[in-house]
Amino acid sequence: MNREMDGPHTIGRWLRDRAASNPSKIAIDDRGVATDYATLASRAESLASRLTDAGHGAGGRIVTVSGSSADHVVAFFACAFLGIAFVPLSWRLTPTEIAELIRRSRPGLVLVEDEHVALAETALRMLDDAPAHGYLGVAGVEAHVPPSRSPVPVRAVRDDDPLLVIFTSGSEAAPKGVVLTHQNCFWTNMALAQAMPMLPTDVVLSMLPQYHVAAWNVQPLLAWWSGATVVLERSFQPGRVLQLISRRRITTMMGVPTQYRMLQESAGWADADLSSLRHVLVGGATMPIDTAQSWAARDIAFTQGYGLTEAGPNVLTLPAAEFAEHPGAVGRPYPSVEVRLVDVETELELDGPATGELWVRGPSTFAEYLDDPDATARARSESWLRTGDLAQRDAAGVYRIVDRLKEIYVSGGENVAPAEVERAFGAHPLVTAVAVVGAADPVWGERGVAFVVTSDAVSTDELLAFVRERLAAFKLPARIVFVEELPRSTIEKVARSALRTAAARIMDSGGTAHETVTASERRPR
Repeated sequence: MNREMDGPHTIGRWLRDRAASNPSKIAIDDRGVATDYATLASRAESLASRLTDAGHGAGGRIVTVSGSSADHVVAFFACAFLGIAFVPLSWRLTPTEIAELIRRSRPGLVLVEDEHVALAETALRMLDDAPAHGYLGVAGVEAHVPPSRSPVPVRAVRDDDPLLVIFTSGSEAAPKGVVLTHQNCFWTNMALAQAMPMLPTDVVLSMLPQYHVAAWNVQPLLAWWSGATVVLERSFQPGRVLQLISRRRITTMMGVPTQYRMLQESAGWADADLSSLRHVLVGGATMPIDTAQSWAARDIAFTQGYGLTEAGPNVLTLPAAEFAEHPGAVGRPYPSVEVRLVDVETELELDGPATGELWVRGPSTFAEYLDDPDATARARSESWLRTGDLAQRDAAGVYRIVDRLKEIYVSGGENVAPAEVERAFGAHPLVTAVAVVGAADPVWGERGVAFVVTSDAVSTDELLAFVRERLAAFKLPARIVFVEELPRSTIEKVARSALRTAAARIMDSGGTAHETVTASERRPR
């Protein structure tokens, strides 16, 4: 492989440099199994060579279905060495959903972890022209790589080569693949390094699944550039996480508000040793005041962040020292990130204290939506990325998120697109109309409420069984409400504001079990 001509902002350089300067330092702690930098680089280089020999290379795509693991990181860096786009898919999806994302990704290879073989192979069988697939690990793809159907010549890796493709739900029904280049990820991590410097002595707890952009660009990649250690956690179990913080002497971590709330409510919270923690980041949603106070009582202050996958993801940050001073705020722009507020109707820039749609630009913003120029164009206004979020800026230049202009809601850190959920319900032969909205939930941040109109009697259990075949579990609404008709602001548009009011009232009534409201409640008010 020609390494001399690789672009200056390519991420593979980071691992090679660190392996050369500090080879014996532990890079990854994967469930107690340690991998040092020399071993991680050697395995990634070896896999890259096998991929090259099999005809895979720059401009290609490799899809993965895997939990967080050292094997998965090896595959990531092998792709980074070659200019191959790494496309990690969520193992929480159904086979139907995964099959569709594989079809849209058009990968040269699908790599699967042992734990998710049944899921991935079921998805692959649904495709008329399924790509070749292999298995992660030293006994799998690191020993043998299926040959490419369309071999490509070897070339140097460029800064603008796609590095990550992360599928995320938007306001449209179909998830979109966000393409982040080497250069995008380079600048994202440089900005993070300036806002929250990472030291070689740091021990990072990575507890978000690696199909999320934050599992790479919020601490782990920066840790591997800095020579720190990353402790990979495959699933979120509050008691185990508290033990890991103590036993592995975790110094920094990132999570969503739901996770921090579950940690403080865990039986081991009172006795947990949290003294090693230096930086605790929160993203995905604004941290509730009561949760922040519980952690503050343990002398731990949060660094609040705001971002979106299309921005790399980091946009705004509120340092821990200012967290108590600006409750509910998400901070100021990261270095190299520009933001503006624009009037929602006129799209004119707003000055001073104001409320408007938040727009972002900078070298970390995404290259495009995968194979979707129309969606890419809709997301941009010249060099600016439209976030779809309504934000408020105060006189000190501190921002807070007011609401989402897009219809998505965030449940436990996962984006849920109502249109996608509505499409699944609408496929039932007795469903004539459906609308889904998010409602506040003290544990998950938000949960969905589905308002359903049917042509004949159908039970909640029957509907749930039907949509479970089409939707991942986290997308299922907390409540199904049967109504005679949907309220509309015009003939065409559902009055979602009225539904949100009704959903909030229903969720406030207690519990989160699926249920049908009584006849007097059948029409949202």
